[in-house]
Amino acid sequence: MSPRPLKPPFTLPDVVTGFHQYFAFTAETGAVLAELGYTFERDALTLPRRPEDVGAWADHLRSRSNLVLRRIGMNAEITRREFLIAPLLLEVSLAVDAELHSEYAVNVSPRLHGSLDYLLQKDNALVVVEAKQADMARGFTQLAAELVALDAFAPDEMPLLHGAVSVGDTWRFGVLDRARKHITQDIGQFNVPADLDDLLAVLVGTLKNAPVVGTTTPQFVQ
Repeated sequence: MSPRPLKPPFTLPDVVTGFHQYFAFTAETGAVLAELGYTFERDALTLPRRPEDVGAWADHLRSRSNLVLRRIGMNAEITRREFLIAPLLLEVSLAVDAELHSEYAVNVSPRLHGSLDYLLQKDNALVVVEAKQADMARGFTQLAAELVALDAFAPDEMPLLHGAVSVGDTWRFGVLDRARKHITQDIGQFNVPADLDDLLAVLVGTLKNAPVVGTTTPQFVQ
């Protein structure tokens, strides 16, 4: 008989102080999600892309990103958020006419409550987390918890929920398959400004390509 894989024990508290506490956990993302009743894997995702919808506004973002990265230090989290992440998401929301929420309050349960850094919605929903301390691994654990919370109240017409974690110049995506209660973390990542056009095509495709039942755009309720 093969020995069991070594996995440090982890027990999720019955009450957390907010989504930011998931970032503080040192346990693997899969161990945290198992406590919430979800499974986890890392794999190469085939992400939706709409390069045809990325227009001249991408040139503006590229110029701005280059300028920011040359002129402004990226050590401070608020700097990465205000000068790289927020402007990019605003341009995407305007390009596809998507709703954009910042610090979106969610209260699903004592384990799943707090504020989503960013929530965008059109035909599909997209959660974006700015990784604290530039730690993408633990930032993804926080993103995974936020996707689980979103699963509790997102419209049934959205079979997949998408998310991304970013430190401003690096982005990584994840997808929650709601029927399987399974989250997949993409093993690839996007770097800004080198992969900006491809990143924008994925963000636009994520918001516009998800299957939607009916003729009306579903709305979130708090």
